Amino acid sequence: MKKIVLSLALLALLSSCKDETQEKLDAAKDALKEEVNETIDSAKIKADIELDSLKEKTKAKIDSAKLKSAEKMEEAAQKLKESVKK
Repeated sequence: MKKIVLSLALLALLSSCKDETQEKLDAAKDALKEEVNETIDSAKIKADIELDSLKEKTKAKIDSAKLKSAEKMEEAAQKLKESVKK
């Protein structure tokens, strides 16, 4: 009998706290979703910045390589012209 009364009291206590607990869980879920979304947005922004920086560095290296190859072509053309004159 004692166990039954204690079980019913425990059941009543758990059922009465359920609404408050559910509200707290919902609030925690919402806070977690917001935090995850902010982290994702922050990571996207950082990735975009890194990508832009990498694009600029790559473009600069390509332009430098183009200039060097153009200079080498001019040197080769000069050597070819000199060898044709001889």
